[in-house]
Amino acid sequence: MTNKGIFFVASGVAELRDKEMPDISDKPNYIIVKTMNSSVSAGTERANLLGDPSNSAGTRKFPCQLGYSLSGVVVQVGEKVTRVKVGDRVACRWTTHSLYCAMDEELATVIPDNVSFEEASLTNIATFPMAAIRKCRLELAESAIVMGLGVLGIFAIKELMLAGAAPIIAVDPIAEKRELALRLGADYAFDPFEEGFAQKVKEITGGGAKVAIEVTGKGQGLDMVLDCMAKFGRVALLGCTRNSDFTIDYYRKVHIPGITMVGAHTSARPDIESHDGWWTQADDMKATLRLISLGRFNVKELIEETHLPEECAEVYARLAKSPTFPIVQFDWTRLEG
Repeated sequence: MTNKGIFFVASGVAELRDKEMPDISDKPNYIIVKTMNSSVSAGTERANLLGDPSNSAGTRKFPCQLGYSLSGVVVQVGEKVTRVKVGDRVACRWTTHSLYCAMDEELATVIPDNVSFEEASLTNIATFPMAAIRKCRLELAESAIVMGLGVLGIFAIKELMLAGAAPIIAVDPIAEKRELALRLGADYAFDPFEEGFAQKVKEITGGGAKVAIEVTGKGQGLDMVLDCMAKFGRVALLGCTRNSDFTIDYYRKVHIPGITMVGAHTSARPDIESHDGWWTQADDMKATLRLISLGRFNVKELIEETHLPEECAEVYARLAKSPTFPIVQFDWTRLEG
């Protein structure tokens, strides 16, 4: 068997390269998965593709690999593996865009029979806003606002619908993103720079949003969403804050109204056991697949483009430059290995 992977080889440049097959001979709890589909998480991958020195992972040295949400088939298991078997269809997290990937068995979740590889490859990404919503303790029919409509913001819109938020307000300066959010279920969509933005939100919600999912990772985005909050509102900081340019009037916008802000990076989870508002990622993976399987969570409609791995150079060249990058997947099924 031969292996291939997508590598970032210089700032803004990606290539499909040959790479060694993974070896799990000395890793009894590991499995090897043959990838069927992998999904691009635009924000994180752009930061690493550009070698952003403010990236939370630190300055990347090229060449490097990224990609962490995929689906595939188990082709080899270590001697102590008990959760999956050869032939199982699995959704995987924290891997790379590669034809064959090795990982601890705990990073793979068996896919229900009626869920496609395309749907399953979005599972890991879908768990990020799911955790943010859980941490905000959203209650049925509470108002919610999503600041920033990249891939995580769009997933947040869909998951807030599942959680029963009402109304759901989508916010982004790019008109195409606002239109997409409305098509996918948002009740309102606003440009945060339009006149009277915060006042409109407060009028719609009867005094301010109860829950906010802040996805921009920018100080200006947080500042704007705080202007839209109800007293005792809860704000999840989901977007990676890759710079320190945060000038917030905390006394007036957080302290006095009693706002709760919670870090919602996906690494800020319990490792072993889920509890109220704080679920493990493994349990959120299972929850996401369960919702898809039952027909309650349509993720297939979110996939905007599918490309062959051989087209990665063009795909990532666009990602490096475009502020409106779509939700993209790579289809590995036609790649010989």
